[in-house]
Amino acid sequence: MKKNYRWSGEGRDKEASQGERHGHNIVAADYGYSADTKLSTAPGGNFPANSLSCISCHDPHGNYRRSVDGTISNAGKPIIASGSYNNSPEPDAFSAVSVYRMLAGKGYRATPGVEFTADPPTAVAPSAYNREESSTDTRVAYGSGVSEWCSNCHGSIHDAGSGRATQHPSGKQGKLSAEITYNYNAYLSSGNLNGSAGTAYSSLVPFEMGTDDYAVLKATANSNGSNRSGATMDANVMCLSCHRAHAAGWDSSMRWNPNTTFIVYDGKYPGTDNGAPAAIAQGRTSAEVKMAMYGRRASDFAVYQRSLCNKCHAKD
Repeated sequence: MKKNYRWSGEGRDKEASQGERHGHNIVAADYGYSADTKLSTAPGGNFPANSLSCISCHDPHGNYRRSVDGTISNAGKPIIASGSYNNSPEPDAFSAVSVYRMLAGKGYRATPGVEFTADPPTAVAPSAYNREESSTDTRVAYGSGVSEWCSNCHGSIHDAGSGRATQHPSGKQGKLSAEITYNYNAYLSSGNLNGSAGTAYSSLVPFEMGTDDYAVLKATANSNGSNRSGATMDANVMCLSCHRAHAAGWDSSMRWNPNTTFIVYDGKYPGTDNGAPAAIAQGRTSAEVKMAMYGRRASDFAVYQRSLCNKCHAKD
């Protein structure tokens, strides 16, 4: 969020990727974070940028809980543990567990004039996360409700009347078609459609599984490669299929660089230190690009790898 990049290329004297374009601009003066200077409110909503903080999304008291019948509330049976992980206990008749990542739910008011209307998503993370993914993916098992929860602040971003009608479908109404499901499972890299459904998953392009069954989600979430199963026609695209929740190395908090032709160039992550064209490196060193890709090896991709939109659309 504090890293600004500048370069020359594509016929222009200067291009830029400003830090504040890389994700959610929380206001935390003690740590040098300030409100977005261009967006006064959340895109597609009215949440004020100058009020954004960690507790805009996460309930600081952790009141939201999941009961044994699956309902979510901010009061009731005592919370005995986190409900976020694949080794978390399940609620019973006498207890509840915290919702995913202590996210706030219906009725939450982080700032005057904004009240949440959607509860936290159904999701399970592996107990080992925020790790390098050079050998295996960190697979969060997203079940349902991610985009619906994001709509608490970005509610009209996909509405026809918002001027954003061409935005990508997302949420429970964005089920994968037979063609998209096939593409996702077959796509390995640019020019390589020899993948299989049993090993197709990529944490760079995650999807919702279309289930609220925590037993299924806990069996799926992992960091050791034990479950790499791909998409089915129960799956759907969600906001986090393309964006990271907090911030990323790229504009719009994207999981990969959407503003360059190649995300791997001549077999290497493009950088200012290895001869990649300025319009491809975009001011970053190859090490910075690698870390923004969570430490993945460039050799995991094609020699000239294009956008990972192709994981679903296979247009490269």
